[in-house]
Amino acid sequence: MKNTNMKNNNTQEQDTMAAIGIGAMIVFIALILVAAVAAAVIIQTAEKLQQNAQSTGEDTTDEMSGKVQILNVFVNDGAASYEIYFRLAAGSDDTADTDILWQVSCDDGAGTFQYIADNFGDASGGSVIDLGDNAAADVDDVEAGTAYRYTLDANDGGGNDCSPDALFAANVKATLY
Repeated sequence: MKNTNMKNNNTQEQDTMAAIGIGAMIVFIALILVAAVAAAVIIQTAEKLQQNAQSTGEDTTDEMSGKVQILNVFVNDGAASYEIYFRLAAGSDDTADTDILWQVSCDDGAGTFQYIADNFGDASGGSVIDLGDNAAADVDDVEAGTAYRYTLDANDGGGNDCSPDALFAANVKATLY
């Protein structure tokens, strides 16, 4: 009697096709894993670039927004003080006048260094005057985009004198920071 059962007739060709199918599936899974790793690297690189750009932008904003722009400095004949016209740099936050510092340095003509420093909120030096659209008024907070005037007294009364009178008498220059 002949065995007519087809299930038992496995040929070598059928076994080879199964091996090729399993190999193709392994290659496909490997490609998916490689693509996932590449995508993760690209995403991580993009995040790092974004963080660096944001940090640079914040550093630039901090550097520029804290600046005081001196518009003009005037001296009246026979005056012992300077009239300083200034404004905050664009993008600056409102700043208290006591947080804006100044310093003047000069030579007294005999080679002695003179140095005076204070802030715009010091009552002995004068007041910060708003020169905006409204009538001139004393202010305690300085806003970006508005011009202000400050009378700077460059004689501290303690021997350091960089006032215009002292400079003209000694024929020297002063530096304002």
